[in-house]
Amino acid sequence: MALIIDGKKISQNIKDELKEEVARLKEQGTNCCLAVIQVGDDPASSVYVRNKKRACEYIGIESKSFELPETTTEEELLKLIDDLNNDDSVNGILCQLPLPKHIDEDKVIKGISPKKDVDGFHPQNVGALVIGEKGFVSCTPAGIIQLLKRSNIEIDGKNCVVIGRSNIVGKPMSLLMLRENATVTVCHSHTKNLKEITKQADILIVAIGKPKFVTEDFVKDGAVVIDVGIHRMENKKLCGDVDYDKVVDKVSAITPVPGGVGPMTIAMLMHNCVEATKMF
Repeated sequence: MALIIDGKKISQNIKDELKEEVARLKEQGTNCCLAVIQVGDDPASSVYVRNKKRACEYIGIESKSFELPETTTEEELLKLIDDLNNDDSVNGILCQLPLPKHIDEDKVIKGISPKKDVDGFHPQNVGALVIGEKGFVSCTPAGIIQLLKRSNIEIDGKNCVVIGRSNIVGKPMSLLMLRENATVTVCHSHTKNLKEITKQADILIVAIGKPKFVTEDFVKDGAVVIDVGIHRMENKKLCGDVDYDKVVDKVSAITPVPGGVGPMTIAMLMHNCVEATKMF
């Protein structure tokens, strides 16, 4: 019987720990504040932003909200970010992606001070991860490490296969697993013999962006499967990159969709915001 890794429960535990920590910081006269910027009114982005604000409220982090029109220029956005970089009352800055097409996301990511980059996307923080120095880590991969550790799943010495090489999940995920002493293989759209490689994995992390792509013939018996994907099917139900029903009986542990990796991303964003507060 597979362990169903409960991301809702684990993320709630993390938020409760952070709530206590924020209360202690407030007693010492230190306030924690996250600035959230959204450009345009993309419905999915609005849901994410609302969830982030709720998490801030629960933990006791002040959130400053900047909801800008779709017509905002790149120059105006970069000026706002520069102002927030120089505002000592703001500890973390989050600019919700995707941005409208006329704004260069790369410039915006680089515009946020690495000390306030709670998303962990700035090249300086990514570089720190590569060489093992302290910095902010991208929230989804950091959340997956917490899911594994808090579920008592051994990482040290295990074969880990990551499907996907995005800057937000795949690449940082592989580096974090290396940091935990796993032996890591990264697969992507050009990988030959994908199933042969994934069947070697003790821990299989799937971030490929294709609904129900991974079926039982990708997975070895007793593997741990972490599903990063989330898709809405025609019947309105959510599913991941893994065909959960076909895989669940073959594995030792698996994350469901929804309720697995998703809640951890916001929990780790809150964690990064509290860490940023302690750095000042």
